[in-house]
Amino acid sequence: MFRYYTLLTVFFCFFSGTFASSQDVEKSDEPKETPLEEVVVETQHSMQVNGASLDYTARAGTIVMREEEGKAKASVFYVAYSKTGIEDTSTRPVTFSFNGGPGSSSVWLHLGAFGPKRVLMDKEGHPLPPPCTLVENEHTLLELTDLVFIDPVTTGFSRPAPGEDPKQFHGVTEDLESVGDFIRLFVSRDNRWNSPKFLAGESYGTTRAAGLSGYLQDRHGLYLNGIILVSSVLDFQTLIFDPANDLPYFLYLPSYTATAWYHKKLSPDLQKDLHQTLAEAEAFALDGYAMALLKGDRLGSERMKIVETLARYTGLSEKYIEQSNLRIELHRFAKELLRDESRTVGRLDSRFKGIDRDSVGERFEYDPSYAVIQGAYTAAMNDYLGRELNYQSDLPYEILTDRVDPWNFGPAQNRYLNVAETLRKSMTQNPHLRIFVASGYYDLATPYMATRYTFDHMALDPELARNVTMRDYEAGHMMYIREASLVRMKKDLAEFINSALNQ
Repeated sequence: MFRYYTLLTVFFCFFSGTFASSQDVEKSDEPKETPLEEVVVETQHSMQVNGASLDYTARAGTIVMREEEGKAKASVFYVAYSKTGIEDTSTRPVTFSFNGGPGSSSVWLHLGAFGPKRVLMDKEGHPLPPPCTLVENEHTLLELTDLVFIDPVTTGFSRPAPGEDPKQFHGVTEDLESVGDFIRLFVSRDNRWNSPKFLAGESYGTTRAAGLSGYLQDRHGLYLNGIILVSSVLDFQTLIFDPANDLPYFLYLPSYTATAWYHKKLSPDLQKDLHQTLAEAEAFALDGYAMALLKGDRLGSERMKIVETLARYTGLSEKYIEQSNLRIELHRFAKELLRDESRTVGRLDSRFKGIDRDSVGERFEYDPSYAVIQGAYTAAMNDYLGRELNYQSDLPYEILTDRVDPWNFGPAQNRYLNVAETLRKSMTQNPHLRIFVASGYYDLATPYMATRYTFDHMALDPELARNVTMRDYEAGHMMYIREASLVRMKKDLAEFINSALNQ
């Protein structure tokens, strides 16, 4: 999830030492720090995958992150799944998974794609009437790898320790340190240093995963076998529509084309074959459109030809494109495409339509593609933790929170955050590191062509470039909510993981 506390935490009072001076007694009524207690609930489960029984252990709990001197800094909530009956864990992979936001819990990949349970939607990803239903996820990655779903501090049930400033966790560098240190601690406690290790991140979680590839190597000497990037954003310059930044306008164009194709807003010849139409839009985006934007006000007589072609590939009127100075920001597109129907299209998944109070204005009132998943996944997660994993907490499970704002972009202040270079260095130092990149054609949050552009500009050595696998799906940001995409994604990831393990 890209958006532009622990298990029942137990507090208790304690007294240090057996004798107290009179001065100590006088101060005995002063408040004392209440230490955090780690609580882990373990349950046993079984399911069917491809006609075979898969028995597994689920652990829902917290790890208290501490300074070396012992002071508690935060309590981090996680849910871990491990296949039972594995005597030698050095041959069993473990994958650490998280979503993005910043401010998102790991619920989306957990209950949508990789975990042993998933939220039941219809085949295209539309929600069913409440109450929500959880079903066995026959496409779970647990068949291939143990799974650890991490909720960064202030998301899910994870919280700063009492008295700790939450800002120390809410930033690019701060986040890498806290999540990276959690992974190191989990690996040590679970004796998984010799296990093959993967990261799986979605949206800003891909930013985190790329950053962690460097942090884990440099700080902890922890080398990874593979990284799964779902709806990737490594270079923020490809996404941010600033007046002086023309990059997103042509990188978004093929996603606009896909959206217009889905809603049947293109000319008949372009509606025949999605992939052929996208190939044409991609070629125009890189050749004609990008060059036109580069010329700026010097475009001259070519302008109307660019306007006509943009109208052809976006489904928007020539007048609207002309008035937009050839530059169509995503929220304007989401509002304009179906304006004559009094509908908007989604940002996370442009297949979904929304209804605003009126049809004027420049942007939608809400993202209809987030609305279709928010309620179902929130209810499912809260019910699942308590009913099936026996984990109880009075804290609100923060699905996607703004309590992490303002996010500290640290070294990227006054410039665009770009962790692609971190990933390049990690792949160079660890040439066995494999990367899997999943993108959705209908994703207007992290468009697929922006992802391709980022990897095409990483300056990877040709031998290392072969370690990158890219797959596109006919769905949106959470491509796995569409059943056909989930099925294909599991197949693609199985091939990727096996390839990474059998180099």
